[in-house]
Formats: sequence, C-alpha cells, structure tokens
Amino acid sequence: MEKRNEISIVLSGAAGQGIQAVEHILTRVAKDSGFHVFATKEYMSRVRGGNNSTEIRIASQPVKAFVNRIDVLVPLNDNAIERLRERITEETIIIGEGRYVEKEKNSIPLMFEEIAESFGNKIYENSVAIGVLAGIINASEDALVKNISAYFSKKNEEVVKGNVNAALKGYEIGKSLGLKFEITPNEKVKKQYLLNGSEAVAKGAIAGGCNFISSYPMSPATTVFTELSRLSNQYGILVDQAEDEIAAANMAIAAWYAGARAMVSTSGGGFALMTEAISLSGMIETPIVVHLGQRPGPATGLPTRTEQGDLNLVLYSGHGDFPRVIYAPGNLCEAYELSAKAFNIADKYQVPVFILTDEYFLDSFYNVEEMPEVKIERYVVKSDENYKRYLLTEDGISPRSIPGYGKGLVRVDSDEHDEYGHITESAKVRKTMVEKRLKKGKKLLEDAVPPKLFGNENYDYLIVAWGSTQLIIREALEKMGNEKVALLHFSQVYPVPRIAEEYLRKAKKVIFVEQNATGQFADLVKLTFGIDTSNRILKYDGFAFSVEELVETLSKEVE
Repeated sequence: MEKRNEISIVLSGAAGQGIQAVEHILTRVAKDSGFHVFATKEYMSRVRGGNNSTEIRIASQPVKAFVNRIDVLVPLNDNAIERLRERITEETIIIGEGRYVEKEKNSIPLMFEEIAESFGNKIYENSVAIGVLAGIINASEDALVKNISAYFSKKNEEVVKGNVNAALKGYEIGKSLGLKFEITPNEKVKKQYLLNGSEAVAKGAIAGGCNFISSYPMSPATTVFTELSRLSNQYGILVDQAEDEIAAANMAIAAWYAGARAMVSTSGGGFALMTEAISLSGMIETPIVVHLGQRPGPATGLPTRTEQGDLNLVLYSGHGDFPRVIYAPGNLCEAYELSAKAFNIADKYQVPVFILTDEYFLDSFYNVEEMPEVKIERYVVKSDENYKRYLLTEDGISPRSIPGYGKGLVRVDSDEHDEYGHITESAKVRKTMVEKRLKKGKKLLEDAVPPKLFGNENYDYLIVAWGSTQLIIREALEKMGNEKVALLHFSQVYPVPRIAEEYLRKAKKVIFVEQNATGQFADLVKLTFGIDTSNRILKYDGFAFSVEELVETLSKEVE
C-alpha cells in the first residue's frame, strides 16, 4: 500500500461512551503536532445509547470537508461496524476490541479494556485508543501528554496519571503497527486556532458588539447560546434563557430599543414561534439579529441531523412587507465576519438580520490561521425636543435614538404610525410609511455581500451553492480537475446581490447544489433574475454531502 499524507479516522459507538472526548483530545494532539485537522460528527437524538460517529481527517495539507472514505475505523460497540458498512472498503483498517472486529477483513484486534485495566481502571480505554491513533499518525508525544493532562486536569492526580500512562502505552502500540501514513508536520499550524462553527458565530457576534442574548435551547443552535454564555463574564454579555422562543425574540427587540446589541439563537421549530416578533421588528424598525441553526423538518423532524431547509421560513417570516437581510456563511472566517456584520447592518438599517447555518456547519471544526478584522459601527443618534422616530428620509432610514439619550421622546408602536410614532389609520400616511420601509430594501443592496467565484473565470459550467456546502464543493471540484467548471458561492442569500446575474448568464449550464428537497435558493434566484434554474442536485436525508458523492454526481452533469 502506498504511503499517504492524509488519514480519515472514524470512531463509532454509543452516546455516553466518550467519543466526543476522543475527538476533542485527538484533534488537539494532531494540531499541536503541526498537522492540519478537520472533524465533524453525526449523532442520534438521545442522551445515551444508539450509535454515533465522528470523522477526523488529519493531513499534511489543509482539509476542511467531509469525505465518505474511512482509512481507519475504531468501533466502540457491537453495532458500529454494521451501521457504517457502506463506507467500509478493502482499504479500511479496523482497530478495536477483538469481539467487535474479529470477523472483519483487514482488522487489528487490540485489548483496549485489558490495557486500561492494567493502569488501574477500564475507564481509561478511550485514552488507550487516543494513544494508538496518535502513534499511527506519528504525533508528538509531548502534545499527547499535554492534551491528555489538560482534559483530565479537574480530576485527581491518580486519574490524570492513569490516563496519561494508558495513552502512552497506546501510543507505543500505534507506532509499532507500521501503517502507511506519513503526515508531514508544519510548525505554523501549531500556532493556529482550532474552532467549530458555533464558536465562529459566537465570537463573531462578540466582535460585532453583542452584549445581550436571549434564547430557548434547541439543537443545533443551542451551542451558540452556550458559547456566548461561557464567554459572558469575560465580554460583559447579559444572558437570559427565556421561558420560550416568543419571549426570547421579544426580549431581544426590547434590548435593542434600550440601546443594547442583542441576538437570539434558535432552530426552525423555535423560530416558527418568533415570526410575530420578526414582524414587530419590521414595523417598529427596531433591529434584531437571529442566528438560525437549520435541521431537517417539518415539526421535530431529525433534531440532530443537517439540512438547508429553512431559507423560505426566514425569507417569508412575519406578516406584511418589510425588508430583511439573510447571511449564510460558507466557512469559519465568513461565519465570524458575517456574524459581526449582522449587528452593524441591523443597526444601520433598523431591520431584522438573519445568520443561517446548519448542524453540519456548527458541529464541524478545523484549524484556521486568523480571523478577518471587523469593526463595530454604531448608528444611534441623540434625540432633540422635536424628535421624530420615523422621520421621512430619502433612503427610508430614520435617525434612531434610544430612551434617555437626548431630550426627545422615543415613541414606537406596533400599529401603523406617523413620523412621531403616533398611531394612525390615515390611508395617506399608511402608504407613505410602507414605501418608507421598503426604500431601505433597495438601499440594502449597496451593502450586499457579493457571491464569490472559485475556479476558472472562463467557465462553461457554473455550480451555484450557498451556506455550508462551500468547502465540500470546492474540494470536489479540485478532485475533478475540470477547468470548465467553477463554483459561485453565496454567503448573502437575500437580498440576492445583483452582480450575480452576470455570472449566471455567462455560463452554458448552471447547476444548483442544495441540501433541501425543493431547491429553495434556486427558486429565489429564478424569481429574482428570471433565468432557468432547473438543473438541481438536492440532498435531504439528514446527512451532509460527501466530497466523493459530489464528484460522482457533478461528473455526470459536465462534459
């Protein structure tokens, strides 16, 4: 077997067996050894039992996408192998307890429990597994000891020592196996950041000035809420776990009214309850930033799986006509940058701004060199004695003040109102105010984030995608090596940037790739530009596209 500079490791077992601990430690051991890392997980909707898996790619070069290939499989329970049977090939090496792997070809039985018990407790078996995998990739022994010690640092000294010794024994075994993986370390990688989508969104929100978050827990968006909660003391963020999603959204609007920069983090089922509040934001022109982590619906659907099925929900949420902005980052740097930008745009235009992610994006992580620079832009003004909250202006943006900042009275009302905020039923004022609010939608296009083109500018075939599929498609196109094919990726899906039409009309064939059943973004592009968007590759089984899957599917669509 030819030596390879990349390895795809999959660990599979029941919830509660410590797979996340293995993922957490091993990825950091690899990164601290100078290796590029990507990891993602899929898990069942249960606290214990079932069967979950984590994929960890470790390579000499950057890796940032899910692959179907399994080079090394570590099954931690008796049904792990069968569940992953379709991904196992003759090249897959299966390492695990003899009772799990003995009937498999290309298997290496190792007595994880027995080795762990020799160091005092069979609970150390995950540390043995971490050590074996670290040895296979020839990771730094110092990095192994450091990260094992750090993870168990809150335990007593005996537990830390037992886990370290168990890991070192595994490390010795892993190195002795002689597997053909030679991954070249890079010193620069050791200094890079390792973070996931949830952390990127949360840290971007902080960079954008977020100082208030109110949410009700719902997978997968809870991870952003908990990350902001974890950092709340450090960055002065007021955190409120509301009694329900309705209260959470209204609290956020009230916080903006009072001068805070507020956010809610939710998923589709929770956001459905917030739509009246979104309409309130549109009417009283008070900002709100909403992060929505998508998962398959309708109803409860698949609460721990992934999908891009909520674009229409966000696009058409709230009764009546009013402008909004929808971002859908394609990588961690975009998540950080657009989460910060969401607060500036919400403040400037006084509209709801949405950040659309999904379970795959939030739960995937890799190493990044640095995050883009962002700055906080504030647009609140001091009111005078004749302050008009809804002053008619050429671009529809009225000067927004907050109570107590100046001499004026800041009136807002969910009923239709005049420039001062007084309720009205005048047909003339109603028409004027609707037009005033809609003017902002036209102005918003000036601040639109243009789509990014990846690949040859002289393309014949144009792949169109949005959100979390960006890096998977980019790697698929690299593997295809077809100069006639390029990717146009949208990280702002609404308002659709008008420059996109030039890219779309230039192509001989446009192919939309989306993780939903109907092609929601393709429909929006057709509605916007009136072009043919019928060529669609859609996936809606709850699992992310793999690189190999897209290579195979796209190759059939291009010459």
